[in-house]
Amino acid sequence: MTAKVKNIGIDVVPPKAECSDPNCPFHGSLSVRGQILDGVVATVRMSKTVVVERNYLRYQKKYERYEKRSARYHAHASPCLGLKVGDRVRIMECRPISKTVSFVVIEKKE
Repeated sequence: MTAKVKNIGIDVVPPKAECSDPNCPFHGSLSVRGQILDGVVATVRMSKTVVVERNYLRYQKKYERYEKRSARYHAHASPCLGLKVGDRVRIMECRPISKTVSFVVIEKKE
């Protein structure tokens, strides 16, 4: 039995598992738009939500150096992805799902 996977409009590897989550970009009706960010899963304590941490460098013009910065994003994680702490993921912006969740995980990098 092959899972019917929706084309989300960007080049990512769709998950092999199937789910019945209405907020899944591949099996549900959630559309994605806007930013695409890479990061590491920091926590998986919430139901269908993960916290993704992103580390990046920001240039300081006054000192002519880079500083390390990090940001944490709450992202919806569909059950078909099977995420754990430490997984490298790609998240993409979507409509607000809750008060703090406006991103959805679209790919689990190997």
